[in-house]
Amino acid sequence: MTKAEIQQIKQRFGIIGNNAGLARAIDIAIQVAPTDLSVLITGESGVGKESFPQIIHQYSRRKHGQYIAVNCGAIPEGTIDSELFGHEKGAFTGAIGERKGYFGEANGGTIFLDEVGELPLPTQARLLRVLESGEFIKVGSSKVEKTDVRIVAATNVNLRQAIADGRFREDLYYRLNTVPIQVPPLRERGEDVVLLFRKFASDFAEKYHMPAIQLTEDARQMLAAYSWPGNVRQLKNITEQISIIETNRDITAAILRNYLPEQDNVQHLPALSGKREKSFESEREILYQVLFDMRQDVTELKKLVHEIMTERGTHPAGTTGNNAAFYAQPPAMVPSSVEPDVPTIIRQPVKQPSPMDADIQDTEEYVEESLSLDEVEKEMIRKALEKHHGKRKSAAQDLNISERTLYRKIKEYGLD
Repeated sequence: MTKAEIQQIKQRFGIIGNNAGLARAIDIAIQVAPTDLSVLITGESGVGKESFPQIIHQYSRRKHGQYIAVNCGAIPEGTIDSELFGHEKGAFTGAIGERKGYFGEANGGTIFLDEVGELPLPTQARLLRVLESGEFIKVGSSKVEKTDVRIVAATNVNLRQAIADGRFREDLYYRLNTVPIQVPPLRERGEDVVLLFRKFASDFAEKYHMPAIQLTEDARQMLAAYSWPGNVRQLKNITEQISIIETNRDITAAILRNYLPEQDNVQHLPALSGKREKSFESEREILYQVLFDMRQDVTELKKLVHEIMTERGTHPAGTTGNNAAFYAQPPAMVPSSVEPDVPTIIRQPVKQPSPMDADIQDTEEYVEESLSLDEVEKEMIRKALEKHHGKRKSAAQDLNISERTLYRKIKEYGLD
């Protein structure tokens, strides 16, 4: 199509802008209009996708037929089938009469299914049958009916991701996506932002009987640089707000800044890799993970036991210096997310000196042979409570256990 023809279509359907992507979308709509192929229009919310089904309908052989626009996301799941395909009298509670449905009403015309990605899966199966054979069955009926309807769908949902998540049928996606039309977001349309602002300002000046607002050069630059997450719809709303509120009709960057929400740049940054929360399929995996964590922290745990023993003034007999055997490990507290199914204490077997411990210089005795792990755990809980002046919540956090587990241990060890 020539630029003059595209400009004529823009004027007819109220489309403003000189962006090449926008012109390409209009050209595809005109080329596919004379056919009966299904069209899927994609783009972010607020870009103006609703104009393209009307272009397709008006330039098709169905232009004298019915054109029905259906917002699939606004119809409750329990009534969507009745709205689209109709129902028989008595088909469900409240069905006091027969209903024809949109596919019956639009026979020979065009149906625009906006937000098609919100359709429930059973309705998607019915829609697929219409696309494949032109047949449908009313709710509560067994009679197959025929319809000759052109379907144009639109969505701001990533349908490929919805397919991967099991929320959208893959076969329906390929049926709808026979001819794709991508509408570019406003942030990619450059000077179109200023043109749209000027048009909206003129419309609101006429509507509210006041002089049109105008942008200074710094305001135009700010307008063009903004990301416009709400696209054309957001720009129109902001233009209307400024037209009504501001008494000064020359809008500077300082004034405009008050109406532009702060831009969230987090979504444009690369994702940061962090420690993922692990899920465990069995108690054995939990125990393995706890033991692995204990091994990593063995130096710190030994120091903690050493401090407790120093305070108690106890010394194990027969073990001295670097040759002392490590008789027991301090208790490992299991996270609250896995209790109470897993024991709170993992009892570690006696550890003999090994080359791996060469870097740990044990210069004093650590644990008496008669000292049980229960006693060590009791002492750790007592010290945590003293440290936090009896505040159980803080003590539980310090011990890395839940408050419920701490309460049980306090009662068990008589630390009330």
